[in-house]
Amino acid sequence: MTREEFEQLVEEEFPNAIPEKFRNRIQNVALLIEAEPSQMVRKQEGLDRNETLLGLYQGIPATARGDQYGVGVTLPDSITLFQQPIEDTAREESTDVRHVIRDTIWHEVAHHFGYDEHQIRGREQKRDT
Repeated sequence: MTREEFEQLVEEEFPNAIPEKFRNRIQNVALLIEAEPSQMVRKQEGLDRNETLLGLYQGIPATARGDQYGVGVTLPDSITLFQQPIEDTAREESTDVRHVIRDTIWHEVAHHFGYDEHQIRGREQKRDT
């Protein structure tokens, strides 16, 4: 799949991934796409050789933003989706790339709202049943 085709899927799936009541609460977050995690990100996240990331949230979660957030220059948080691992996961799980994109966006936006990995995994299990 080309980068442009992947970007189009991300654009189409974002509204499907996030319930409408939460979309307006996502503020100062850039959605980025990279081919795969860099060596620096892999090291930062403590990934083994056979591990990868589908997405990565970096920033100050909405729940940790105090009254002074946004005063002065405030760089946006970022959610990065990694195209190659997402495509590989879809192929390995015999599912649609759209589904993996949607789940990855949901997961990373949950981090934006202050959920840790354990809390997100629990909510994913409830959501999938």
